[in-house]
Amino acid sequence: MKKGQVYEGVIDRVEFPNHGKIALPGEEKVVTVKNGIPGQKVRFSVSKVRKGKAEGRILEVISPSDLEIPSPCPHFGQCGGCTYQNLPYEEQLKMKEAQLKEMMDGAVDGGYVWEGVTPSPVRQGYRNKMEFSFGDEYKDGPLALGMHRRGSFYDIVNVPDCQIVDEDFRKVLACTLEYAKETGLPYYHRMRHEGFFRHLLVRKAARTGEILIDLVTTGECARLEEGIERSSGSDGICPGGNDSDWKFNGEEWTGRLLSLPLEGTIAGILHTRNDSVADVVRDEGTEVLYGQDYFYEEILGLRFKITPFSFFQTNSPGAEVLYETVREYIGETKDKVIFDLYSGTGTIAQVLAPVAGKVTGVEIVPEAVRAAKENAQGNGLSNCSFWAGDVLKVIDELGETPDLIVLDPPRNGVHPKALRKITDFGVERMVYIACKPTSLVRDLEMLQGRGYRVERIRGVDLFPGTYHVETVCLLSNRKSKPDSYVDLSINMEDYHRIKNEEK
Repeated sequence: MKKGQVYEGVIDRVEFPNHGKIALPGEEKVVTVKNGIPGQKVRFSVSKVRKGKAEGRILEVISPSDLEIPSPCPHFGQCGGCTYQNLPYEEQLKMKEAQLKEMMDGAVDGGYVWEGVTPSPVRQGYRNKMEFSFGDEYKDGPLALGMHRRGSFYDIVNVPDCQIVDEDFRKVLACTLEYAKETGLPYYHRMRHEGFFRHLLVRKAARTGEILIDLVTTGECARLEEGIERSSGSDGICPGGNDSDWKFNGEEWTGRLLSLPLEGTIAGILHTRNDSVADVVRDEGTEVLYGQDYFYEEILGLRFKITPFSFFQTNSPGAEVLYETVREYIGETKDKVIFDLYSGTGTIAQVLAPVAGKVTGVEIVPEAVRAAKENAQGNGLSNCSFWAGDVLKVIDELGETPDLIVLDPPRNGVHPKALRKITDFGVERMVYIACKPTSLVRDLEMLQGRGYRVERIRGVDLFPGTYHVETVCLLSNRKSKPDSYVDLSINMEDYHRIKNEEK
């Protein structure tokens, strides 16, 4: 087998995150291809052969899987946002459950209670936040605003009928693209590091219906208004074209948005400057064009103020399921001190606060910490405190010892040095929430090596149509278990049967 060769084969299974496995007759190597589903016969090109492993790129689906259905989204297959829109939701859950359990079985020492994957309460239009990118659909093509094309870093697919957001998102997207085209301003080119339009950030609360819209551009040209001069390049002319061609009027764009017939209510329209060369949404100065730079969402009876760049789960109804799971897992909290590490806007901390002695949150994003403090005050919670900073450093400054710990780290998991400090507290119970299960697999090695055992694991699906899944893991300190503790590895049905028999 050599790079560039073309083969045909059937995808036998799919491993997390989206790695289809093809075994070819007469070949020792199993080929890995992305974005396929079990049962598909595909034609693929070998892209890499190394150390007994081979990777390929699907060129064509020759025959569909028996599991496949027509995708409800017309952009599926081109857009890189979703992977499994062509699978019934029940099959998506089965695949995620099998993948997750296989990973956890390999990572956990001894037995544990496996509780499957809890479905999302909503399957379409569930996202409360989207970051759309400006670019072109092909080299030197017309301006586009949407999602990255599957497998491409540069090409952008217009997604006017995206199905994981509601109609308000789609109307804002179409309105902004139309206005951007009329200005004649170019998109920010990721290789040349020049241009104007970068991203469109839209957030909408599922419970309150409030909408926040933020246009992210470079700072090459300011708004063209009476009494305000445009910024310019070193030669006095806006980079990338004739100075007279640069016409961005924030008031006009705002007026168009406010005239849209939306189901929700626009709380704020913003313009953010970002001159970073990295292809990420970064705040280097934000101007409020209309309203305010925040909105409110409600979760489990609590009200949360959310700012443009603060972390908040992107599926609000699904987040309620996730947080109820955390509350169930953490167990008895009366008079307990709880550390909520990587706390974001303080959602988990405030969900636990009413039934705890004290909750302390730590979050590295100062904006999120400010929002968390305001949220706690607004919700009448006086037993919450929040610290801004890296968990690795701040944890030494808290001046108290927790009884319980909740970990909700970013995708890459917990820094090993921070994890060592966390386990040194020796708390009785710890709940780890992972948005990337492979990071949990890695961190479980240290957690178990430092005296913790896995009790229960449950997946919560917050991302229908994609391969992503949240994982909640309950760990207990081995020292808190009696010598007679029996190691059980059972499914949830047997677990409840045994508990009922004990009663």
